[in-house]
Amino acid sequence: MTEIGFFQLLLYLLIILALVKPLGWYMAQVYQGAPCGVNQLFNPIERFIYWLCGIRADQEMSWKSYLVAALVFNLLGLLAVYAIQRLQFFLPFNPQQFSAVPHDLAFNTAVSFVTNTNWQAYAGENTLSYFTQMLALTVQNFLSAATGMSLLMALIRGITRHEAKHLGNFWVDTTRGTLYILLPLSLIFAILLTSQGVIQNIKPYQSVTLLQPVIAQQQPTITEQIIPMGPVASQIAIKQLGTNGGGFFNANSAHPFENPNPITNFLEMLALLLIPAALCYTFGLMVNDKRQGWAIFLAMFIMLVPLMSMTIIAEQVGNPAFTALHVDQTAQHNDYPGGNMEGKETRFGIVNSAIWASATTATSNGSVNAMHDSFTPIGGLMPLWLMHLGEVVFGGVGSGLYGMLMIVIITVFVAGLMVGRTPEYLGKKIEPYEMKMASIAVLVMPLFVLIFTGIATVTNMGTSALGNPGAHGFTEILYAFTSMTNNNGSAFAGLNANTPFYNILGGFAMLVGRYWIAIPTLALAGSLVQKKVIASSLGTLPTHTPLFIVLIIGVTVIIGALSFFPALALGPIVEHLMLWNQYGH
Repeated sequence: MTEIGFFQLLLYLLIILALVKPLGWYMAQVYQGAPCGVNQLFNPIERFIYWLCGIRADQEMSWKSYLVAALVFNLLGLLAVYAIQRLQFFLPFNPQQFSAVPHDLAFNTAVSFVTNTNWQAYAGENTLSYFTQMLALTVQNFLSAATGMSLLMALIRGITRHEAKHLGNFWVDTTRGTLYILLPLSLIFAILLTSQGVIQNIKPYQSVTLLQPVIAQQQPTITEQIIPMGPVASQIAIKQLGTNGGGFFNANSAHPFENPNPITNFLEMLALLLIPAALCYTFGLMVNDKRQGWAIFLAMFIMLVPLMSMTIIAEQVGNPAFTALHVDQTAQHNDYPGGNMEGKETRFGIVNSAIWASATTATSNGSVNAMHDSFTPIGGLMPLWLMHLGEVVFGGVGSGLYGMLMIVIITVFVAGLMVGRTPEYLGKKIEPYEMKMASIAVLVMPLFVLIFTGIATVTNMGTSALGNPGAHGFTEILYAFTSMTNNNGSAFAGLNANTPFYNILGGFAMLVGRYWIAIPTLALAGSLVQKKVIASSLGTLPTHTPLFIVLIIGVTVIIGALSFFPALALGPIVEHLMLWNQYGH
């Protein structure tokens, strides 16, 4: 890694570290109903929402009631997003007169945004009206993120409360997460983005005259270009902060209207990790032991940094195929580090593209500022494997931490077997029921990723959409179903995912990845909340020590490696070996 690359990575990580504690404290205050500095501003609005919706804020829910509320709320959101897409031609704010979205694509997109995946099998500027972008997609960016944080709060209450039945109120948690956290942060962030050139309007698309006409053989000379407009900044703000991903335009955050310069690029990268990282500190405060939160944060951080660094290094090494074509990748003139610039924006370069690729796949965000399909095999392997770890290296807002807590439960159980004691976590016994729920939550993702990938690779409907043959084509399919089942949403590109096969199967993959993990998580919370607290003894395994952090990392890596190494060996690993065997020296 070059010196400038190391400095950029270090600066990014240090700023994230500096923001974890203040934001984590603020979110803990919000969810505990304690003073947080903006109560006088938001309390009247909160009470009005409860009155308008008939919510009894003082009425708490069992885990089953909490789950039903979350599922019904998400189902209504899915139906609303689907209906808006199908009816968008008749709805307002459609200056380009876009027609209805096809039924299979509308289903896929509705599932995608309700599950916090934001997988996009379409070009937004050619498919969706402003009304659909604002009322369907942007609204769901807020609500799906708030849902994930609410489920985390229910699990935390299951851990902290004892001999009880209730886990809080889903409607209260979702309202507070949206009103006190996501909305104000998004407003501030959107203003910063517009100040740097990210557009925010509802104008019709603009036609501009080209400075130099485009002359093509046997084609009319092109003298004008259509420039898409739209309410972009508002959607970009929440897509980053809510780990939603997606983009207003097809090029996502590689588009200059979404991400115009290095300042917006750095701010958007910070937003990727901001809330997931701060929630670790929130967890420590809410369980009355900040060491527990820091232990989980450090486990995530220690896994992220090497994989992020390896992505940068792999891209800076370059592509030997280009060297064989006598393409100069060194670019050492003017002190600018070289490497593989294919698929990357020159205004961001290799380091910022690699940091973004790692952060977006670690956090279940899915937005991109470079094309992952154009990364080197190892450069593409690192983001892919970050998803294979289960989206627990920070992961989505809420979902990443409750996924990591499932890993923690398994780690405690394994450690208990090693020392011959009944496993405990924060004073609660971990018994067979909890282990079953944690195991289901951890194993659902790899099981369905591999099943769906297998179906796609042996059917003509799956392989006919490939843009590349061989190992790279297999990686495209594996990446697509990994992204969808993990509710990540980033795309490897090179795969035509806008087909009935991928839209329908991908929609089911996103539903499985979201709810078949959330359901056992809430069931586990419902079991823990009823247990008695056991006093610590000499035989109790401390869950905040360096040893336990190493155990968490070990269990996470082993589960990811055992689940996916054979598939990775058929994809990016063999592609790397073939590439360097053919072109390397």
